[in-house]
Amino acid sequence: MFETLKQPAPDKILTLIALLRDDPRPNKVDLGVGVYKDREGRTPIMQSVREAEQVLFAEQTTKTYLGLAGDTTFDTLMTGLVLGDAAPAARVRAIQTPGGSGALRILFDLLHRAKPDATVWVSDPTWPNHVPMIEASGLAHASYPYFDAATGTVRFEAMLAALAQAKPNDVVLLHGCCHNPTGANLTFEQWRAVGRLLLEKNLFPFVDIAYQGFGEGLDADAAGVRLLAALVPAMCVATSCSKNFSVYRDRVGCAILLAPSAAEADLACSQLGSVARANYSMPPDHGAAAVRIILGDPARRAAWTVEVDAIRARMIALREGLAAALRKHTGTERFDFVARHRGMFSRLGLSVEQVHRLRAEHAIYMVEDSRVNVAGLPDDRLDDVARAIVAVL
Repeated sequence: MFETLKQPAPDKILTLIALLRDDPRPNKVDLGVGVYKDREGRTPIMQSVREAEQVLFAEQTTKTYLGLAGDTTFDTLMTGLVLGDAAPAARVRAIQTPGGSGALRILFDLLHRAKPDATVWVSDPTWPNHVPMIEASGLAHASYPYFDAATGTVRFEAMLAALAQAKPNDVVLLHGCCHNPTGANLTFEQWRAVGRLLLEKNLFPFVDIAYQGFGEGLDADAAGVRLLAALVPAMCVATSCSKNFSVYRDRVGCAILLAPSAAEADLACSQLGSVARANYSMPPDHGAAAVRIILGDPARRAAWTVEVDAIRARMIALREGLAAALRKHTGTERFDFVARHRGMFSRLGLSVEQVHRLRAEHAIYMVEDSRVNVAGLPDDRLDDVARAIVAVL
């Protein structure tokens, strides 16, 4: 049976993790893996999550199934966190999923059931797992220009020009905030322009928002998706709690649907449940229950917000510190975009050869496209990292 199989292409992140693990140099720097790290290089459990888990342990009396939609109170709270009051509740449905990846996959599968001939338009570049998920669902995909590596900015006019060529009912996949892998994000006015184009061309928006709170703030980061929810008749959203609640391996996500009517919303959600049933059946409960306890209690929610704000402030400070160090060592403003970007990532615009030299000569590890996780920057070694980057230019 299995002799017919071929080895899949190596996962670049997992390969990088293995190389880093086997590197004996004590001064090595990990800027590759996409998890938040504190000053000690740890990915700690948030205090608000730890306290919510204590409540859960005290109150939980059963481990029986909750159903295809998971924790429905969690679903309602997550919908509010992402959409606010931008869309009428009667037109919105949501189900809990195993992480943001689970939400993406079942929503792509749903869209294939609804419009099998649709093409999904993705940004160039985009998160590496978007395209494999789209292909696995059976949908076609195309790309729209997004990032100018020379300037570190969004190629917005080129983006609009490409999307203007999409056919009616095509799907436009948008990063809600904190674009991965570039860190370059749409302004609110650019979101408005995208919304107008979606309506004009009868395109279907699909927003992936995995880093809410890590850019400008919980509400500011949701401004784009909320604008679309108030504007378009139908859309879908995949959201993740992995980063902003730091519950990575608990797999906590939510798939959100907006339909033109309550009846259509019910139909779409019923089909989405059917997709989930054929995929993983029930989502895991523990992490979602902790998130529900936090979001459902004003005091706990406020304490969690303070923690998210502190994480965001630290990443912005690291961005500004690295940009200043690079400005000092290059004598130019070439890397100033790092300070303007938001979220966990920036793409530096280095060649593969330069990335390999950083690894071999300076023990600095990043993905080959030169995406860096700014949360992995050592607070006390920004100057060292900047000098190493300049040395390979």
